Amino acid sequence: MKIFVTGAAGFIGSNYVRWLMNNTDAEITVFDALTYAGVRQNLADLDDSPRFNFVHGDITNRDAVTAALPGHSHVVHFAAESHVDRSIMGPDAFINTNVLGTNIVCDVARLASVERVVHISTDEVYGSIDEGSFVESDGLEPRSPYSASKASSDLVALAYRETYGLPVVITRSANQFGPYQFPEKVIPLFVTNLADGLTVPLYGDGLNIRDWTYVLDNCAGVQLVLEHGAEGEIYNIGAGNELTNHALTHAILDRCGKDESAIEYVEDRLGHDRRYSIDTTKIRALGWAPEHTFEDALDETVAWYNNNRTWWEPLKAAVKNR
Repeated sequence: MKIFVTGAAGFIGSNYVRWLMNNTDAEITVFDALTYAGVRQNLADLDDSPRFNFVHGDITNRDAVTAALPGHSHVVHFAAESHVDRSIMGPDAFINTNVLGTNIVCDVARLASVERVVHISTDEVYGSIDEGSFVESDGLEPRSPYSASKASSDLVALAYRETYGLPVVITRSANQFGPYQFPEKVIPLFVTNLADGLTVPLYGDGLNIRDWTYVLDNCAGVQLVLEHGAEGEIYNIGAGNELTNHALTHAILDRCGKDESAIEYVEDRLGHDRRYSIDTTKIRALGWAPEHTFEDALDETVAWYNNNRTWWEPLKAAVKNR
């Protein structure tokens, strides 16, 4: 198996590639534009492996994708702009990368006759739900430029399957956490702020609810879908760890030896979805289940950031000085 992985210098993609290296004999090509959140050093420890190859390229550049993708049997498409706040401030980049880029990846994969494309999406495409959980056949009601761009990219991928017969499968994952997550996202932001003696910004009343999944459990789910998912199907991946943002914040404070005084309540985000919840019956029927408890995974994650200041400190400084 020779896998072309887009966006794998980022958080989820780099963890997925490392998971592949540890659990399969696949040959892997990483294709990444190295934007602010794509960190080349995330994969530096793999450079000496004959199974690993890195290509610096942008999925919105058709010529670059055409030069790199053919010859691979499978495509796993992580590359995306992914931060909701950034999408509110500047939506153009999200539409360009997430929609146009997905179109190019799918089209080049079609022309290269790959065996399968796994398009990585998000539970945010469903919108907010007060009770119950979204199933894969539910309609899409995205409420931010980010989630709208991801919903659009899902439809692009599915259209390639219907129109051209491209063997596409989609995963929609709940919120993830773990090592190598860019420190603008909530868990690494809070842990690194606390390490620097700063407060943590909590939106609104803090009662918005998210389902949290350890990134390596998600990676195992993505690979299971790559190997055994049904063509044209969508699979929700989530561990069922629903927490309010307030409860998540206190879980982080406890592990960092801080109390309520470290919380700074800030004005709520525009269009802030109240609750995400997805039904994971389909992927569990394939044999997937999370291997990590939330508590153990959060312990490991907090420890990783506390032990890897040399990784995150320059990234935060670069964003602050931009």
